[in-house]
Amino acid sequence: MSFSLPMAPLPEPDFHRQAKVLKVLAHEARLRIVDRLSRGECGAGELAALVGGDRTAVSKHLALLRAHGIIADRRVGSAVVYTLLTPCVVQFFACAGQVLQERR
Repeated sequence: MSFSLPMAPLPEPDFHRQAKVLKVLAHEARLRIVDRLSRGECGAGELAALVGGDRTAVSKHLALLRAHGIIADRRVGSAVVYTLLTPCVVQFFACAGQVLQERR
């Protein structure tokens, strides 16, 4: 006769918080920023030039990414330099590309 212990339920994924992260990433300018930062830290001026548009809009994109823990910033003299904190988000690009490829 064999006895088995009841298995503890698996933790429920936090879909609400995950959806917030995906929503933050769901903008072309923010994807460009994340992609650039995946290759190393970068100054605010270069990111603004990469994204285009005015510095206010770019600043808002950077603030959203920072608020959700995706990027960090630090001062170097009078310049602000940004770093990607969670490089795993770059895997999202490959996944999204695969979805697009399979839809063809």
